Amino acid sequence: MVGLLALGTAGTVIVRPGPVAGWLGEGTAATPSAAASTPEPEPSPVLVASATDAPMPSAAGVSAVLDPIVASAGLGGRTHLSVVDVATGESLYSRGPDTVTIPASTTKIVTAAAVLSARGPTYRIETRVVAGANPGEVVIVGGGDPTLAVNGTGTYPGAARLDQLAKQVKEALGGTAPTKVIVDGSLFAGPVFEPTWDADIPTSGFGAATTALTINGARINPKQATGYAKRYESPDLVAGQAFAKALGVSTKAVSKGTAPATSDATPTPGGAAPAPGTVLGKVESPPILRLVEFMLTDSDNVVAEYLARQVAIAGNQPASYTGGGVASLAVLDQLGLPTAEAALSDGSGLSRKNRLTPTLLTDLLKLAADGSHPELAGVISGLPVAAWSGTLRDRFRSPAPGGPGAGVVRAKTGTLGGVNSISGVVVTAQGRLLAFAVLADKVPFGKDEAETRLDRIPNALAGCGCAA
Repeated sequence: MVGLLALGTAGTVIVRPGPVAGWLGEGTAATPSAAASTPEPEPSPVLVASATDAPMPSAAGVSAVLDPIVASAGLGGRTHLSVVDVATGESLYSRGPDTVTIPASTTKIVTAAAVLSARGPTYRIETRVVAGANPGEVVIVGGGDPTLAVNGTGTYPGAARLDQLAKQVKEALGGTAPTKVIVDGSLFAGPVFEPTWDADIPTSGFGAATTALTINGARINPKQATGYAKRYESPDLVAGQAFAKALGVSTKAVSKGTAPATSDATPTPGGAAPAPGTVLGKVESPPILRLVEFMLTDSDNVVAEYLARQVAIAGNQPASYTGGGVASLAVLDQLGLPTAEAALSDGSGLSRKNRLTPTLLTDLLKLAADGSHPELAGVISGLPVAAWSGTLRDRFRSPAPGGPGAGVVRAKTGTLGGVNSISGVVVTAQGRLLAFAVLADKVPFGKDEAETRLDRIPNALAGCGCAA
């Protein structure tokens, strides 16, 4: 879902209109994939503006409101919080703010910032096909696009399509009939599942094997766009088989391999078979900004892992779980964030070895929301909106629809067994924008109860003026 973000802090107003291409001012020449891509949807207003001269809450006022709520929440002895004023960066509330805690899916806020900084909001991931070593062989080279679709009925809006790629390849081959498809997934390194994930995650329907070539985030049914979805065990081969069908090649003639070195030769339709390595076609993903929104809004674990690998590639690290973590921390360091307060084993937050602090998250959210780093604005625009979109669509509806948090809390949630978190931004009753993070990794009860108790904290901030 594309929404409008209006945040006024220290005289800065960030407005997210649509479509994305217009907002980003993309003026590059059209490519075959861009010309045929699905138009971006028009935005809907979801957040009120935060007045630039709104009164700032006092620390004493915030404490008076939050102390009894935090005390009664009963989220366990490892519940850590940070609340800061976005315009000034001043801390308004803290409880173990620098204590490293398992963040679960609030890790995705870090992944979003890292990839937007490393790649830029307009970057698109390329999937290309080159001529193989022998006439009739074509090699599809995975570039790490998790949104790649087979045709016009894919999971992700605006995705690149294999049927359009196949059309390019057939035209480039001219009189040479394709006979074999080779899948080159060598861009990604290391295990396809993070070794420290809980044992049920590979088969739970919320994660998937991370391979350089995949379709629809490895979903078997592309219409299951959110939540649980069965995934292919070998997404790269399945994608190669789908491409083979689009080319008119038998799926039995699909295998894994490595592409020849890229050639500068230009295919001559109707002429001789192209030289090995000749580029026969390419398609491109939606811009990174859109992929970040897919990841954050619906907590898409698969997209998160692919984006972390883009950070790794941009940072000259191996495109692996480890490489993504190392490169993401390097980006945080460049942004001036306290990387000593972080450890990253993946980009999605499924790993229990991840560690973040509330301070790091609120510092990052401040950078994304205060206008000092325009490239990070997508961190905020991608966050679900309370009682409105994504993973917050059905939350913040109590005690009544239209309560204080509905529509003015924008946040990423996190859930693992015994781990619950929420982190984002909120506009107070007097129009001030705050960043907050609540991390708890020893929660003594289940998901539904934990979410209800967690939501009371940003809900209280939304209903609070708290000014001195």
